[in-house]
Amino acid sequence: MSQFRVLNAGALDAGVGFQRPRQSLPEQVTLDSPALDVMTDLTTVAAETVSANIPIDDAEQNMIAGGVRLLFVTSPLHQVIGIVTSRDLSGERILRRISESGTARSDLTVRDIMTPQHKIEVLEMADVSIARVGDIVTTLKRMGRQHALVVDRSAAGAQTIRGLLSTTQIGRQIGENIDTTDIAGNFANLAAAG
Repeated sequence: MSQFRVLNAGALDAGVGFQRPRQSLPEQVTLDSPALDVMTDLTTVAAETVSANIPIDDAEQNMIAGGVRLLFVTSPLHQVIGIVTSRDLSGERILRRISESGTARSDLTVRDIMTPQHKIEVLEMADVSIARVGDIVTTLKRMGRQHALVVDRSAAGAQTIRGLLSTTQIGRQIGENIDTTDIAGNFANLAAAG
């Protein structure tokens, strides 16, 4: 009759998660290596997202579970409305928000501390694709940021988030810590003095 066989089916175990795609980046790079060697490519790896309305402690658990330090905050239509980083969840921004609003930490949501979309600086994929790792490190230091989003453009010019650059990832691959706070602080001090 048929040349095909029926496969055995079983029940799904409780607590099963999904396999996630993994990008294979070089373990070691130098400052002269291509910048793409340190970029998390979102055409290869799924972006970690979170709703703006969840408590910050839940967002922190999502980061831990996903092994990431940045979550894209998305609307119900899956549009990026902000980002939240591990530094946001444990730093000065939370303390300032608690002090200003009198809100308990347990009542804060991602929306309360995220960096909104209109304040997010991005790098163009066309620039990153021809840059070196050292260019990215210099750029992140100048920006005073631990992360930079990389955008691609459609033929009509619309942005799409293509990748993510992280000082943590770069530091792991070049074998040294990258501190972006000192230079950013110096620029802030110069601006305040001027």
